[in-house]
Order: sequence, then structure tokens, then C-alpha cells
Amino acid sequence: MTRTASIPTTETEAPRVGARGWAALVVLMLPVLLVSVDNTVLSFALPEISIALAPSGTEQLWIIDVYPLVLAGLLVTMGTLGDRFGRRRMLLIGATGFAVVSALAAFAPTAGLLIAARALLGFFGAMLMPSTLSLLRSIFQNRDQRRLAIAVWASAFSAGAALGPIVGGFLLEHFAWGAVFLIAVPVLIPLLIAAPLLVPESRDPHPGRIDPVSILLSMAAMIPVVYAIKSFAVDGPSLTAGAWALLGVVMGYLFVRRQLRADVPMLDMALFRRGSFSGAILVNLLSVVALVGFLYFVSQHLQLVLGLSPMVAGLALVPGMAAMIVAGLGVVPISRRVRPHILVPAGLVFSVAGYLLVALSTEDHGVAPLIIAFVVLGVGIGAAETISNELILSSAPAAKAGAASAVSETAYELGAVLGTAVLGGLITAFYRGALVVPDGIPAEAAHAASETLAGAYTAAAALPGESGEALWAAASAAFGSGVLVTSLIGAGLVVVAGVVAAVTLRKAPVH
Repeated sequence: MTRTASIPTTETEAPRVGARGWAALVVLMLPVLLVSVDNTVLSFALPEISIALAPSGTEQLWIIDVYPLVLAGLLVTMGTLGDRFGRRRMLLIGATGFAVVSALAAFAPTAGLLIAARALLGFFGAMLMPSTLSLLRSIFQNRDQRRLAIAVWASAFSAGAALGPIVGGFLLEHFAWGAVFLIAVPVLIPLLIAAPLLVPESRDPHPGRIDPVSILLSMAAMIPVVYAIKSFAVDGPSLTAGAWALLGVVMGYLFVRRQLRADVPMLDMALFRRGSFSGAILVNLLSVVALVGFLYFVSQHLQLVLGLSPMVAGLALVPGMAAMIVAGLGVVPISRRVRPHILVPAGLVFSVAGYLLVALSTEDHGVAPLIIAFVVLGVGIGAAETISNELILSSAPAAKAGAASAVSETAYELGAVLGTAVLGGLITAFYRGALVVPDGIPAEAAHAASETLAGAYTAAAALPGESGEALWAAASAAFGSGVLVTSLIGAGLVVVAGVVAAVTLRKAPVH
């Protein structure tokens, strides 16, 4: 007789793990730490890559974009395959492939081969992320322990994001650009040794058949949408971006329709009818949008406006990342007593305050106000991410943990893309609209300054004396006005996340 799907995580009497389970958690944090470091470290290596490989403008964009495009397109597929063939098996295959391709990428002789390597990294990376979160679901059956485990797991993202600029700055000061890819090898080798010993295999006991059409539809839905968002961010609104977005929406509709009609769907759409699941997904998405958007303009301000080196700018972000980790861990005992629809909005109040602190200090964006703002914002994001990730897993049957984890990771990737595209695009648009180029500036320098803040920085440095100072003063003022408007919009997004949590998480149980 088939066992009815239940949610054992609502039972505090579920078995508790010992030292072996917590050791498995440490192993599962390794790929999370690696991927989060990899997300930030490449941007620091891009100037040296451009000098060494001389990519065209289009190739340079593809070096950055191809990885998240492939990753986002395959997350749901890989999560479902992990449910069928084994989540630990997918983790080990992904780790092996990621390590090998990272070593190849480090020595890529041309831009085209580096793009191909980045695409393969996205393929294997899609195996890593859903597997880590879904394995936590099977290892930590006791909900109290799992809350803590997910908080620790989520802290690896924060730690990796903070370490990325520091590690990247150090490596690029001492080694060639390929070193930023080689760091994957010493991180993943311990995983490949320890995972078979410490991490138990888990899978769906009643998997459905493999549906190639659904796999293709899921990729055809995700990749065009992510590409459209990035195209909009780089080139602004265009028919091309709109066409890609429309294609993704149509493919997404066909994917959903096929899942609803299938006897055993690749992704159980009934999960989205649960308020705690769909609400937690939206909170996750909006929180990441707010975080990545904040980091986008703060990193520019620290390096370009305040003149900090990449490594020092990375160190300035550490207190905020530490606040995210502390809040993510600290919310665990509170979540046992306070319902999510109260706790999540209360935490996000801090994130709203962080954005408002930035908006109120636009006239004097020194290092200290930005550090304080990021600490306050990080408190809310850290708490919300821990609660939302735990709810996503506990709302899904254990057998479907891989698919549920994949949806969570897809929301994270989309949030990262949207954070850069929406908030980054807005600040760029406001910057261009507010910039008033001083009289007497050469046309070429004026054009470069009107494109980006980095372009203005380079152009101003090349101009003599007062002309350069005047251009840079105008660019800094324009960027500050863009930060003001973008901060208010970011605060609005966090408010929306809080409202979503208050409305959709009312029935989520407290245990």
C-alpha cells in the first residue's frame, strides 16, 4: 500500500540527528560557499580576462551571462532528476564536473572556449544547488534541527558573497585571472571524499517517468526570460527583449499545462496551491532582489566614489554579511514561538530601514553610513531567507524535496538577475537622466561619462585638472540622485515582500 504523502517536519517528535548529521551539513555547505563566491569573484577578474583574451563586447557579456542562463534553465530539471536517480548521486556528479571544468576554464586560451566552459559550469552547477537543500530535508527530519541546519546553510551564501571580493582581490594581486576558477578544485575535492561517507542517499520512492518534452519546455521557459531581463538591463527596452520574454512566458504556460495534465508530472503544480509554499517562494525572490540590488550600487559607490580598492570594499561589506548570518541563526529559536506571517514582516522592517538610511544619506555617502545601512538591511534579509527556505521544504512532501529545492533555487537565481536588471537598470537610467556634463568636456569623454559611472571615472581621470574634477563631480552627484530613487524603490520591494508574507503565511504551522 502506498504511503500517503505527509509533512513529517511538522512533528517535533521526529528523530534527531547526531554528530554525523551535522558533519554532513558541513560537507553540504562546501558547494554553496563555492557557488556564492563564484557569483561575485568573476566580476573582479573580468578586466584581466578582457586584457588577456581580448573578447568582443558581446563575448564579454556572454562570459558573465551564459552561466546563470544555463543554471536557471536547468535547476528544475536537475532537481527532479535528483528525486528520481538520487540526490547524493547528482551532487557527486555535479561536483566532479564542476571541478574538472573549472580547471579547464582557468587555462582557456580564447574567449569562445571560456564561454563554453562557463556554460558547462552552469550545467554542473544546476546539479549542485537543489541537491544540497533537498539532502538537508532528508537528513534533518526533526523540524527544530532543520531550521538551524537551513540557517547555517543559508549563512554559507552570505559568507561566500562576503568572501568573494576579498578572495578575488587577493588572488588577482598575486596570480593570473585563472586562479579565480581554480579555487573550485580544493573546495570540491573534500566534498567528493566526505560526501559518500557522511551524506546518506535519498530519492523519491515512487518516481515518475522521465519526460523529455517537459525538460525542454522548462529550459525554453527559463532561459528566454533570464536573457530578456539581462538584455533589458544592458540595452534598455527593445523589441528583442520583449520577444524573448514573450517566448519564455508562452513556453512556461505550455510547461504548466503539461504538468497539470500528466499523471505523474515532473513538477507537482499542486505545491503552488499551498500558501506557505508559494508565499515563501515570493518572499525569497523579493528578498534576493533587494539584497543584490543594494550590493550593485553600494559596491560601485565604495570603489568608484570613495576610491576603495576591491579588497577593502569587500571588507566594508563584511559587517552586513555577518549581520545576515547572525540574524539567520538567531531567528531559529524565535520561529518556534512566533508565526511566520508575523515574524517575516517584522524582520523585513529592518531591511526597509536599511534602504531608507541609504536614501536619507544621499548627500554624504561615506563608508560608515553604508556599513550601518547594510547591517540593518542584512538583519531582515537573513531572518526572511531562513524562514522562507525552511517553509519551502516543509511545505513539500519529502519525496519531492529535490523539485521543491529547485524551485527555491530558481527563485534565488531570478532574484539575483532581477536585482541587477531592475534596480541596477533603474539607477543607470536615473544616472543618465540626471547627469549634466560640464561645458568644455570633449565629446568622447562626455559620451563615456553618460554611459556608466565607471565610464565617467575613466574619462575624468584622463582629463586635465579642473575639467576632470568638474566631470567627476557632476557624475558623482548624478549617481547620488539615482541612489536616492533606487533606495526608495528597493524599500518598496521589501514592503511588498512583507505584505506577501503577512497574507500568504497565515496557515503555516509553528512547531
